[in-house]
Amino acid sequence: MVRGITVKREDGRQFDEMRNVTITPGAQQYAEGSVVIETGNTKVLCAVSIEEGVPAFLKGQGKGWVTAEYSMLPRSTHTRISRSRSSGGRAKEIQRLIGRSIRAVTDLGLLGEKTVTIDCDVLQADGGTRTSAITGSYVAFELACRELINRGDLLQNPLKYPVAATSVGLVGGKLLLDLVYEEDSSAEVDFNVVMTGSGQFVEIQATGEEFVFDHDSLMGALDLAKKGIQSLSELQAEVLRN
Repeated sequence: MVRGITVKREDGRQFDEMRNVTITPGAQQYAEGSVVIETGNTKVLCAVSIEEGVPAFLKGQGKGWVTAEYSMLPRSTHTRISRSRSSGGRAKEIQRLIGRSIRAVTDLGLLGEKTVTIDCDVLQADGGTRTSAITGSYVAFELACRELINRGDLLQNPLKYPVAATSVGLVGGKLLLDLVYEEDSSAEVDFNVVMTGSGQFVEIQATGEEFVFDHDSLMGALDLAKKGIQSLSELQAEVLRN
């Protein structure tokens, strides 16, 4: 059972309500595909570059590769983050998550020996930067694939299905969907969930911050995440239709 019906959130949302999300394509002229995704006050620039050649471990196999880089711009938060810190251990963990999430929905054989690099730069952070980056990266990559098909550099779209992500947190014993920074920083348990548009899981991250959680909390969190990701998938489809 999903808990949290009576919780009062500072921004007025219900426990199972997403923030307002917008995805704006064409953020960078020279990238093969790019968007800015805004989830509430969180803003992330996702830009796709596609280059010939693959890492050494894939050479000669006729398959491509998808990887990601993630960083937070120095004044994306209340106080300045140094550029060296913004690309440290946490950033590397997040960029691996982004790369895994997009590879999971990509037929690497259809890419040929090409490397796709998705750069995710956080312009402004208010919770959910990694999940916003995944959601925006899918749209940017889809746009890039369409561009390469138009050029004749790809014969077929390698993306098998859409993918998106959102967060859920156990805050004050209540489950909340799509956490802002204040909620995230005070959460007893933090969930990041990546799913396809058809409702299949790509990755589930669940971490107790000096707390433990039970089976009902996990199932409730996944139900909330699924609801949020369904709305994100609908937005992705609408953006790509237009």
